[in-house]
Amino acid sequence: MKKVFALLFAALLAIGLTACGTSSDSGSTGKDGEIEKLVMGFVPSQDSDEIADTVEPLADKLGEELGVEVEGKVMTSYSALVEAMGSNQVQIGFLPAFGYVLANDKHGVEVILKSERFGSGTYKAQYVVRADSEIESLEDMEGKTWAIPDLTSTSGFLFPAAQIMDEFGVEDVQSGFFSNTVEAGGHDNAIISVYEGDADVATTFDDARTTVEEDYPDVMDKLKVVGYTDEIPNDTISVTKELSDEWQKKIEDTFLSFNDDKKMIEIMNEVYSWDAIIQAEDSEYDVVRSTYEKFKDSISID
Repeated sequence: MKKVFALLFAALLAIGLTACGTSSDSGSTGKDGEIEKLVMGFVPSQDSDEIADTVEPLADKLGEELGVEVEGKVMTSYSALVEAMGSNQVQIGFLPAFGYVLANDKHGVEVILKSERFGSGTYKAQYVVRADSEIESLEDMEGKTWAIPDLTSTSGFLFPAAQIMDEFGVEDVQSGFFSNTVEAGGHDNAIISVYEGDADVATTFDDARTTVEEDYPDVMDKLKVVGYTDEIPNDTISVTKELSDEWQKKIEDTFLSFNDDKKMIEIMNEVYSWDAIIQAEDSEYDVVRSTYEKFKDSISID
């Protein structure tokens, strides 16, 4: 576990300088200091090119309402988005819960909004295996190959790892419980890894199987869910500390107005399965911080 997190945070620091360019301003500014451009960052939950095409009208609409250019940028990973916001190369980030906690702790990034799905502001992570697998419980997963979306994924890594640590008393989940870990690069790819037999179990948000149904129409039959974690606060819309209170409020109000715009909500649903956008408070993510504490001895955050 120590080696994994050391590599993770080395990657976080390295990515920060290259993720989205080199500007450290609060977006692009004109001669009078007013913001002329904002960058809105996304992480891959599915094919990056598809997300980029899908979010373009969302970025255009946000820019139209705010009166500035807004660019939608799909990052390579959660880690890249955290560091891009830390260096203020991205000002608005669609961050999962753990990504937000890291960004808040390291860089003072602030949550303003979060997703609502099925009328709830929380969700669970799920454990997915092949339907013909003999795995029926967490205990049966010991010694198997584990597919995760990303090491900074809340539902894909953090909460499942903490649950296994608690239930089985292991310190290193990846080598002390699972035999091997595949970092798939997205929830859809983690699901596909199990579907294609490259991994025995995947941990994803509930129910990530639907994200690959178009290409794998029998995925709901071929894969089964054998367990869930505790409730997790939903993913966020967060902003950099460099944005003024006035700009944060403008962004918050504009996103909330999209609840009355069917086209915008359809886009949010297509990208991240958001049914609505609701307000969020930092304190809601304390449960994620307490889960993160389990790894504090293995992580050094500079």
